[in-house]
Amino acid sequence: MSDQKRPDLELPRTKPGLAARLRALTPARVGLASTGVSLETRDWLDFSRCLAMARDAVHTRLEAAALAAEIADLSSRDALRLHSAAADRVTYLQRPDMGRKLDESSRELLVQAARIGDYDLSLVIADGLSALAVERHAPALLRELLPHIAGWKLAPLCVVEQGRVAIGDEIGEALRARVAVVLIGERPGLSSPDSLGAYVTWQPRRGRTDAERNCISNIRPEGLRYAQAAEQLAFTLSEARRLKLTGVALKIDARRLKPEN
Repeated sequence: MSDQKRPDLELPRTKPGLAARLRALTPARVGLASTGVSLETRDWLDFSRCLAMARDAVHTRLEAAALAAEIADLSSRDALRLHSAAADRVTYLQRPDMGRKLDESSRELLVQAARIGDYDLSLVIADGLSALAVERHAPALLRELLPHIAGWKLAPLCVVEQGRVAIGDEIGEALRARVAVVLIGERPGLSSPDSLGAYVTWQPRRGRTDAERNCISNIRPEGLRYAQAAEQLAFTLSEARRLKLTGVALKIDARRLKPEN
């Protein structure tokens, strides 16, 4: 028996046809071939490339001036450039708490912008963990979203460098907005270095928790497309205003959302 193969010790093999069908359905690494105990060279090189792209997305600096100009152009309103208390990218990555609050100059700028106040909605765009996602997808999403919220009284749009989700609470509170939306670059993955997220918070103020927000994630052409994301975001905003709440208490019925054509 020692000179013969024992069927009970053989590892199950994935049929090539099945592996190919699985890979066609997902960008996840499934059914990868191997050489001995190692991956094939092409798969290892692809893994290394995607890892490098994810790292670059985390460390790349947001081109805030160009983005603010683009946002102002498509929305026909000025965009404020703000900065968190994290002075640089290294500090931002090591001190998440500093990315959740504004620096002093940004607070002073908001004081001037908040003189009108009584806004329905504050739109905040922050680099988060992927400036690439923000630069690629935030303008396109806003272009789809703005017609849905044409009747809302909008606060000045804000572009924030080194910002995290909670920084929208301080901004929305300062502008006296009823609800805040933060468009932010999500944590990169090996198949998605440029995923954009949208976080909705009713009555934003410092101290809000993630349980008090609603999130629409993976906004990009390969994930949730702009038109569909804008429709879901507009519906969430409408429900938040109607019920005066967001977060775990706000249940969005997916059946009420129109399927994408």
